[in-house]
Amino acid sequence: MCIVITVLSCDLVFPTAMGIFSVLAVPLLLLGISGIIYIYQSVRWLLSKSAVQNKVVVITDAISGLGKECSRVFHAGGARLVLCGRTWEKLEALYDALISSFAHQTYAPKLILLDITDISCIRDVAKEILNCYGCVDILINNASMKVKGAVQSISLELDKKIMDANYFGPITLTKAILPNMISRRTGQIVLINSIQGKIGIPFRAAYAASKHAAVGFFDCLRAEMEEFDISVTLFPQGICLSLCLSAALTPLSFTVFFRKVSYGVHPVEVAEEVLATVSRKKQEVLMANPIPRAAVYIRTFFPELFFAIVASGIRERLKTEEES
Repeated sequence: MCIVITVLSCDLVFPTAMGIFSVLAVPLLLLGISGIIYIYQSVRWLLSKSAVQNKVVVITDAISGLGKECSRVFHAGGARLVLCGRTWEKLEALYDALISSFAHQTYAPKLILLDITDISCIRDVAKEILNCYGCVDILINNASMKVKGAVQSISLELDKKIMDANYFGPITLTKAILPNMISRRTGQIVLINSIQGKIGIPFRAAYAASKHAAVGFFDCLRAEMEEFDISVTLFPQGICLSLCLSAALTPLSFTVFFRKVSYGVHPVEVAEEVLATVSRKKQEVLMANPIPRAAVYIRTFFPELFFAIVASGIRERLKTEEES
């Protein structure tokens, strides 16, 4: 009788233990994965910080949302910042925010007034930038201007202004800084670009054209600067693209839902990825959510399908406008 009871007890305990283990296995696995991800991100952050520490980093349009976040992460990394913007009051406000948040940092940011659309003044501003520390290690071209409207409704003057801001401005500043980098045989040039430099979206013809032009220029520059150990990084990101693509890719009844799912990447995430990309000196990083990312590949491998999808989105939009 005792033997039977012992066997039954073992049979009862074993399934119970297995049940507890199976219940705890998933949480423990998730906890372990989370720990690994946290350690990886921490190590990545430390490596990124060490890569930019004491480096002279110039950020154009530092007073924009993404510009502020880039300023924050590079300042936290110990970089010697030169912040450029169109409004002195906003530059001072950014300066105060950085100093108050990172009081332990060694270098106070330098502030430079720069209107990227004023091409005639950019070379003089470049001299002022170089006078801050005598060199530039990393140039981040972040300034940009957007316009939305049908081709026939956008004036040629506005087209030219968009080209000045998104193409001629960045390349003029880059050309002015480039001799300093070439003479030192080191440096990195970053272009914060839009995913519309890869695909054209209706009602953004001037903007997309300027972004395509910038991609062509900096792709060529990358090849030419390789012999001088100067790296060129393109950073197309889809903050503004997802919203208009969702309307073209989905029926009207689902548009609201997909807008919430697919709309953009937060500037904080983009800035942190820019820092990591600069430290690794990657040539190009496409940072976008699934819908705009898929659109790039569809445009490349199935162009007729892409054009059909975009055209259907326009017809849906026109139909909605007529009904309203």
